[in-house]
Amino acid sequence: MKLSAFGEKFTSKSGILELMDDLGKAVSGSEHVCMLGGGNPAQIDEVRDIWKGCLDSLTKDSTKMEVSLSSYDSPQGNSSFIDALVEMFKRNYNWNITSENIAITNGSQNAFFILFNLFSGTDSLGVKKKILFPLCPEYIGYADQAIEEGVFKTVPATIHEEDELFFKYHADFSRISIGDDIGAVCVSRPTNPTGNVLTDEEIRTLADMAEKAGVPFIIDNAYGSPFPGIIFQDVTPLWNNNIILSMSLSKLGLPSVRTGIVVADKEIIKAVSACNAIVSLANGNIGQIITEPLFRSDEILNISRNIIRPFYQKKSERAVSLLKETMSSHVDFRIHRSEGAIFLWIWFKNLSISSRELYERLKKRRVIVVPGEYFFFGLEEAWAHSTQCIRLNYAQDDALVEEGIRILAEEAEKVVL
Repeated sequence: MKLSAFGEKFTSKSGILELMDDLGKAVSGSEHVCMLGGGNPAQIDEVRDIWKGCLDSLTKDSTKMEVSLSSYDSPQGNSSFIDALVEMFKRNYNWNITSENIAITNGSQNAFFILFNLFSGTDSLGVKKKILFPLCPEYIGYADQAIEEGVFKTVPATIHEEDELFFKYHADFSRISIGDDIGAVCVSRPTNPTGNVLTDEEIRTLADMAEKAGVPFIIDNAYGSPFPGIIFQDVTPLWNNNIILSMSLSKLGLPSVRTGIVVADKEIIKAVSACNAIVSLANGNIGQIITEPLFRSDEILNISRNIIRPFYQKKSERAVSLLKETMSSHVDFRIHRSEGAIFLWIWFKNLSISSRELYERLKKRRVIVVPGEYFFFGLEEAWAHSTQCIRLNYAQDDALVEEGIRILAEEAEKVVL
């Protein structure tokens, strides 16, 4: 079969394809697997009961039930759901926002495919525009989103070793430059894969730099504030007309409804909506309809702050304790300071093999993690650090996480230099 350049790009081996393939096999297979690699949120009983109640209410309302299953929405999204979001943001954060500033997509991954290809690639004047990622490592799911090759540029973070257990990445502003070849700037907050949270000051500085350069600043808020609230630092949600804020219902416990939320300047929203119409016709309704009452009442904020955040913070602390207890003293490792998201980012400083090879060894023992190499895309120079880290999802069942960490410790000790 002869494919186009597009076809060859999107069927070739990629980090996100391998990750999702491993996830699918682990979920569908009959063998016992410690699945610590994917981005699946935890099953929180209290939250699951809330979604069950929302679905029960939907099935009792024949009109809403019919709309949710039998009608196409506007390519922009369900107007009532969008209005609920607008009022929630205005009420709680005093944002100068209208319904023209929000579009819904089929998940945030879909949103980033649209956004990256709106702002990167060769423009009408023949200039090749790039997306700048000012804090590398960054999310594996971005790496293969662009249709045109060579349009991602990343800046290595500085590394601050806080003590003998933790380290933290910081944006290296001495190396961040937004030139004429940049079409947009993008960060995730909290950062996937590291759990790093850019401070309010860092976010404001990047926002100011992007605005002065005349390019949009994209913030991926899949884990952040105000929802789903898997963020262990007190931060201020920021938005203005030069910021594109991406959110999702997935980490609230609803990954299967595929509902992404884009908050942006109205011209960008028109462009996203147009892409929706061409690629998808419309978006799925279920997620929007069942969660709308929670946005109207601000209950979604209560769920995020008082149920979801403490649940994950406790899980994170437990996973860190397990690593401290199980890892051999011969293994020189650091954990990125866990400030949010659902992952621990582990840096092995004295192994004789790469993180990719460690991943393969773990997979043979039915433990799935993600090798760090995939999160260092777009670098202009090689960085040894990129082969020394793994991402571990701590959100799964406690027994599975403990088993997986114990096996990780065993395998790491076998390959110490």
